[in-house]
Amino acid sequence: MKRIFPIITILILLSLLGLIFFQILWIDSARATKDKQVEDNIVNAQYYAATILTQDKNTFNPLVKRNDLFFPGDKLQLQYFKSSVIKRFSREEISDIIRMGFNKYNLQNYPFEFNVSVNSINGDQVYSDNFYKYYLDSANNLNHVLALDPPSGSNFENLVSEELLSIIVPHQKSLIWKEMIWFVLGSILFTLIITTAFFITIRTLLKQKKLSEIKSDFINNMTHEFKTPLATISLAVDALKNEKVSGDKEKTNYFTGIIKEENKRMNKQVETILQAALLDKQEVQLNLKKLPAHDLIVSALNNINLQVEEKGGKLEAELGAEKDLILANEVHFTNLINNLLDNAVKYSKENLFIKLTTKNTGNQLKIIIEDNGIGMNKETLNRIFEKFYRAHTGNVHNVKGFGLGLSYVKTMVEAHHGTIKAESVLGKGSSFTITIPLAR
Repeated sequence: MKRIFPIITILILLSLLGLIFFQILWIDSARATKDKQVEDNIVNAQYYAATILTQDKNTFNPLVKRNDLFFPGDKLQLQYFKSSVIKRFSREEISDIIRMGFNKYNLQNYPFEFNVSVNSINGDQVYSDNFYKYYLDSANNLNHVLALDPPSGSNFENLVSEELLSIIVPHQKSLIWKEMIWFVLGSILFTLIITTAFFITIRTLLKQKKLSEIKSDFINNMTHEFKTPLATISLAVDALKNEKVSGDKEKTNYFTGIIKEENKRMNKQVETILQAALLDKQEVQLNLKKLPAHDLIVSALNNINLQVEEKGGKLEAELGAEKDLILANEVHFTNLINNLLDNAVKYSKENLFIKLTTKNTGNQLKIIIEDNGIGMNKETLNRIFEKFYRAHTGNVHNVKGFGLGLSYVKTMVEAHHGTIKAESVLGKGSSFTITIPLAR
């Protein structure tokens, strides 16, 4: 698992990066295609408008040849020489014709500005209100220019000055992106879904890796925890079989006492594992009653005091809370205090000192347990309430357990509707603060 996991992680990350890269290419390609399509439609719409604008709808007498020169017929009208687009169409009519072309080529949602000029942009012209506003901003707006030539065979052919039709679609690029908004959002959403799936996969793999390590540590710890008392019991049984010991009542009582204590120890370990299993299934039902917390704390202090004295340490209690009546389960509340005190003893140094303080804050009871032990680093501090987690204790070899104690403590505190907070300085000691609401 240790070797495979980095490979799997790298492959997933490469796949994710590849997916994002190709999604970007896909969106860019789609935008380019849409841009080309809109460009073509604008050109087609412009040609459509130009066709209508250059149509000859007037009737004129034919030209008469005189002396190798062409002259107009007798009934030639003056308008014959006024056949340019800007003379025959108003601004509104030109705008309507261009809009017809835009509608024909699916550009209904696209605004436009136009200009019809003679010979050049500076000649006689008809233009829309905002044409020059966008014409001058050539960086953001493309000017489509088309020469307006009368159709071949028209009476106007070769007689009218060259005219130019200019069409500008303001903010054309942004309009294209606006049309593609759902496509882009869909692509982004799809990418986010895939990214989330990859993230969950990696997270699951990390949890599995972590769980595997925890299980391995748990099995090792459990083996050690059961192996030691079993070995002690085995030695005690062998000793009892000795004729010299069996005839000595004092020695017999001593070895049977060892067997009994080691048996209690094993039962306690089994009970701890069973409790953890029940907590996992959330099958622990606490019967909460109004109890004086100080009485339960004193009981726990009495239980741990012998261990503290054996280590040559000092246990100090400052029960300063004026109100200590809480809703609690006697067994589990006492056990959680015991576990915290036992933890302080386990991870102690020379000159062990443990202080337990109680005080009231509002309608709450605070229980603070401080020690001068080996302390914890930040990583350990963040994980101490995790099930099966045990801190690396360096040269402290006498620390035993399954890593269930603090997990049990946190669960029990929360079952009593309270909270627990841990603080620690590596090499200086730790502090646990329990906050429990007072009974009403």
